[in-house]
Amino acid sequence: MNYSTQMEAGKLGIITPEMKIVAEKENIDVEIIRNRVAKGTIAIPANKNHKSLSPEGIGEGLKTKINVNLGVSGDCADYTDEFEKVNLALKFGAEAIMDLSNYGKTNTFRTQLLEKSHAMVGTVPMYDAIGYLEKDLKKIKAKDFLKVIEAHAKEGVDFMTIHAGINRHAISNFKQTKRMTNIVSRGGSLVFAWMEMTGNENPFYEFYDEILDILYKYDVTISLGDALRPGSIYDASHAAQISELIELGHLTKRAWEKNVQVMVEGPGHMAINEIAANMVLQKRLCHGAPFYVLGPLVTDIAPGYDHITSAIGGAIAAANGADFLCYVTPAEHLRLPDISDVKEGIIASKIAAHAADIAKGIPNARDIDNKMSDARRRIDWEEMFKLAIDPEKSKSYFESKPPAERHSCSMCGKMCAMRTTNKILNNETVEFEN
Repeated sequence: MNYSTQMEAGKLGIITPEMKIVAEKENIDVEIIRNRVAKGTIAIPANKNHKSLSPEGIGEGLKTKINVNLGVSGDCADYTDEFEKVNLALKFGAEAIMDLSNYGKTNTFRTQLLEKSHAMVGTVPMYDAIGYLEKDLKKIKAKDFLKVIEAHAKEGVDFMTIHAGINRHAISNFKQTKRMTNIVSRGGSLVFAWMEMTGNENPFYEFYDEILDILYKYDVTISLGDALRPGSIYDASHAAQISELIELGHLTKRAWEKNVQVMVEGPGHMAINEIAANMVLQKRLCHGAPFYVLGPLVTDIAPGYDHITSAIGGAIAAANGADFLCYVTPAEHLRLPDISDVKEGIIASKIAAHAADIAKGIPNARDIDNKMSDARRRIDWEEMFKLAIDPEKSKSYFESKPPAERHSCSMCGKMCAMRTTNKILNNETVEFEN
């Protein structure tokens, strides 16, 4: 039997090579993977033209995945810097990289990224439209946007953020209900501007079926963008956000009917006490589709530390049902992140994802923590460094002020609790003389 997408294969009862790889990585029976891909509760973004890809599953019962954003802009157009970030993302095990380039002919960078990256690659075609089409935003015709989507699909992009939910009805809700920070989605704001300047319906909504046909051909997963996500905790759970989410639920089912895999994007900024309810609401309204969240950031007053505000929100979100975390760096709201910002963002996001997997009871998630705890009991520093999320940093901290005795650290020295207890249990005497 022939199939074009992972979802179509799943519905036909076919186990694909990608499903087998995901099952092995997750230590889950492949038939469970196939069944959930068929239902849409797991997505395996895997464009047929992305030859270097090592497939990953996102969704029900799987480990929480993370995404790293990068790409060139008009103010920072150095591809070399961006490839350093790519290398870092791959080194620390990011499962996805989104190329958010919005300056010049972006396909040069994207083509090289697809050749190099075994991680999934995502894009936001709306960012690329002006450069690709070489037209001012107002002069772009509705169906011109579809040309950009097809170009990205042909190149091998695995998933695309498409802001299809911000239609005329959603904009009416947005204008009537008022918000503190209005529209903070870059792609969403561009769609809104185009609609207002031309008087037309959102082209990604109006020609949604034609877009799905393109995505089906290459097996590109649609990531339904949340154009009206909250950009402040004041705007969280706002009527416009929920109205768009309802529309995204309808669009999810339409995509599944055409055998196109779906992820749904979520907030944004949100107080801690609202996160769990929003996760449940998304899963209900969007029929269990994988949920991809940016943060959420749990406070608005920490510029320079938003990798922390994001990790707090991301851990809570994932523990309550989110499947995919978009990293946030310390440079969020301030500037394009540099290489050190990217590293801090990746590590924070990996911590959040792993913490959530422990809370969700993902099989074997605790194993590495148990190994670390055992190494600490034995005061085996080399094993501790090996098990750490960032081995280099943990080792450099230890070596920067080493203890006189290796079986302790410079914080406690010979009064190390592990050392004391180990000696007593081994029938040894505890002594503290120099």
